[in-house]
Amino acid sequence: ILMVSSEVAPFAKTGGLADVLGSLPQALRELGCEVRVAMPLYRCVREAEMAATCLLADMPVPLGSRLITADVWQSSDRGQVLVYFVRRDEFFDRSQLYGSEKGDYFDNGERFIFFCRTVPLLCRQLNFKPDIIHCHDWQTALVPAYLDLLYRRESFWRGTKSVFTIHNIGYQGIFAADLFTLTGLPKSFFSVAGMEFWGGVNFMKAGIVCADAITTVSPRYSEEICTSEYGNGLDGLLRQYKDKLHGILNGVDYREWNPETDPYIAAPYSVEDLSGKLICKEDLLDAFQLPPSLKHRPLLGMVSRLAEQKGFDLLTDIIDNLMEQDLGMVLLGSGELKYERFFSELAQRYPEKIGVRFGYDNRLAHKIEAGADMFLMPSRYEPCGLNQIYSLRYGTVPIVRATGGLYDTVEPYDPRQNSGVGFTFEKYEPEALLGAVLQALRCYARPEVWKQIMKNAMKMDFSWGTSAQKYLELYQQLLQR
Repeated sequence: ILMVSSEVAPFAKTGGLADVLGSLPQALRELGCEVRVAMPLYRCVREAEMAATCLLADMPVPLGSRLITADVWQSSDRGQVLVYFVRRDEFFDRSQLYGSEKGDYFDNGERFIFFCRTVPLLCRQLNFKPDIIHCHDWQTALVPAYLDLLYRRESFWRGTKSVFTIHNIGYQGIFAADLFTLTGLPKSFFSVAGMEFWGGVNFMKAGIVCADAITTVSPRYSEEICTSEYGNGLDGLLRQYKDKLHGILNGVDYREWNPETDPYIAAPYSVEDLSGKLICKEDLLDAFQLPPSLKHRPLLGMVSRLAEQKGFDLLTDIIDNLMEQDLGMVLLGSGELKYERFFSELAQRYPEKIGVRFGYDNRLAHKIEAGADMFLMPSRYEPCGLNQIYSLRYGTVPIVRATGGLYDTVEPYDPRQNSGVGFTFEKYEPEALLGAVLQALRCYARPEVWKQIMKNAMKMDFSWGTSAQKYLELYQQLLQR
């Protein structure tokens, strides 16, 4: 298997995509697969000064009418999965992966055409013939198109199948039409049936059309993106290709997210012995300089991008109602300026109740998962979501909107059966979110009930082994055709 991605943990990361690529290859390797990974060689990778060797120097790569060159370096992560780094400093020696504070890089289309064009060529040069090439998100979506439209008849590629995973359909790689000539794809592919999209080009569309299988990162999300509400203009195309669309839930790495072994939290705890959680709560309150008296009151936690997708418009509508309750709240995140200003002002208005930290701090994220009582994710849409899964393992009861992966992972608490692991709401309305929080607060006021919900949550297992097995079964089905 060759995994192709624009970011892979621990080498380069902007979000959950990198976490998936840091864990899934290793999980497949543990199932007996030979897995390698291809990604760009960014500046941040070189600055990490990891051991790497140059395998290919000045490999010719077509880019429109030009022939330019790429170097291919090889390293391996801690699990001995081989990683190929595609180097061309003109494209990848930059301070960030996709853009600066001014916006996306102007040449992102050209950068990732080049990356996609390089991937099949490096395989041939290294005589590595994958059974499966598994591509992730729009930055890699042209690879299935190259396999299908340029290389399918070559004996080297006979039998190779492609898989394309949509991690977030909100980001499709849409560019002006004149970029098409750089792809080197047949002119006929610039059509409604190909990658043409409202007069421009759409990278994700190319992957959907040409891949042998399409996956999304949760079963629910695979259904949602086939509707006009969630499909971002590609719902009709996805309905057309529904037969090759599969929803496979992301896993999480419990080696990193486990309250029994977490090095970042104040005290370990487990489903058998919860005593350490109160120590973690005290430590979290101290980290945010909130009054120690809050340790006896419910504490809401959030770790999130500050974006409308994450439900912050709902939260702003109900925040004063929430502050009337006897609770505390901590937030870690960054994003849209209007939300950063909102929370800054909120922390000043309620200094005894709300702690806010902007940016990303991995240690603090772990402390929030361990120290909060409840975790809030009121997302408008959520392809999979990882924080709610982390929260389950930490006994930090999730309050989520029932969409995408949140729907698939958070079973609502049922007082009749004493079952369920969290609290959900369906309508994307402020009142529905407030209702779910109030329901959680009522249960928190009953210690034995709350303890049972925590234990139900901590027993859930969303490890990568289960997800990797489903990917392996899909690969095998493709190869048997």
